Amino acid sequence: MTMQRYDFDGLSANVLYSPTALLPSFDPDYPFIISTQPPRTIEGDIRFSLVVPTYNEGNNIKSLIGRLSKRLEDILGDAYELIVVDDNSPDRTWEIALGLVEQYPALRVMHRTKERGLSTAVIRGWQVARGDVLGVIDGDLQHPPDIFLKLLDQIESGADLAIGSRHIEGGGVSSWSFIRRFLSRGAQMLGLLLVPDVLGRVSDPMSVYFVLQRQAISGRTLNPVGYKILLEVIGRGRIGAIAEVGYVVQEHVEGESVTSTHYIDYIRHLLRLRLALGIRSWILGLWQQRQIRRLFQFGMVGFSGVFVDMGILYLLHDPSTLGLGLTTSKIIASEIAIINNFIWNDAWTFADVSQQQQEWPKRLKRFAKFNSVCGVGLVINLLLLNLLFNIFGVYYLLANLIAIATVTFWNFWINLKLSWRVTAR
Repeated sequence: MTMQRYDFDGLSANVLYSPTALLPSFDPDYPFIISTQPPRTIEGDIRFSLVVPTYNEGNNIKSLIGRLSKRLEDILGDAYELIVVDDNSPDRTWEIALGLVEQYPALRVMHRTKERGLSTAVIRGWQVARGDVLGVIDGDLQHPPDIFLKLLDQIESGADLAIGSRHIEGGGVSSWSFIRRFLSRGAQMLGLLLVPDVLGRVSDPMSVYFVLQRQAISGRTLNPVGYKILLEVIGRGRIGAIAEVGYVVQEHVEGESVTSTHYIDYIRHLLRLRLALGIRSWILGLWQQRQIRRLFQFGMVGFSGVFVDMGILYLLHDPSTLGLGLTTSKIIASEIAIINNFIWNDAWTFADVSQQQQEWPKRLKRFAKFNSVCGVGLVINLLLLNLLFNIFGVYYLLANLIAIATVTFWNFWINLKLSWRVTAR
């Protein structure tokens, strides 16, 4: 056991550092800062350090270490290390990992007893990592190791950050349930509203499968909550070029599942990050991510939908025509207007995306998403209209105008990120 000195932009500390497989854990009050220069306590240069955060992954860890070691040896030879950071798993995952060290010399293990959480586990692993390139992968066998070759190629080509994404061409999910898809999309939409300057930069900000240059986060104070470490990296790091590589997430084998606590931590993380980055960054992020041409076209299509809605409503409800009930007429008119808007947006506003997915099943899927987003927009419209008029006393026509403008932006932004994008199952 030796004493290693770490320097972090003026902060310095002596931390016990073991050249053996078992790494010491950090004091919970120790700052989450990555050193500019990685420690060099063992002979030989390490190019890539991959952190595997674990909790109750005892049934997966042997298979995962075997797969990763084989793939990384093919790519990097001996210039890599695997760092398992375990949060005192009841199934003693850390102990099982230690038993594999003799078979896999590149493996090192950190057993944490005073801290919990995926994000902090990743950072603690990076703090003792010796590589100039850092990475993270889940410990539950959901991420295919072969993608690392493409991620590292992107780093070699000059990217500061390379992300495994489920939401670009070549990416997708194997057989997620509808509820899990809904929760994932809902979390992403909430993030796009609160921190567009972070989430708007990538297609899959929820990914826990990525590689980055050490210098992109060295010296920066990280302050994560929960398990969405990528948000912290993009939000607080000096991230320039970002590359994304599509992959299909595999079935969750065993280990810790996502719970309501994870979602609460996610919301806390978003709010903390938003406060840290400031309002100006939020406004600038919205503006930079807003595609002016698309927004103008989307608005024009929406304007045409107003006339379709009013014309159909007149034909259905007016006593001189069909004379149907007002509610029935309005529902039918609204749906026809939505169909009109979808057809024009698919053929004009988002033509570059829809041309890549012309099959009818994919068109129907886009329409279903568009319809759902517009349905939520209608609820937001009614809530905002009533809030402005009944609570704040805003003149009803002005309140309606504000509600329409807000919902138009909602419909555009969420459809841009959810309905019209290239994604493979």
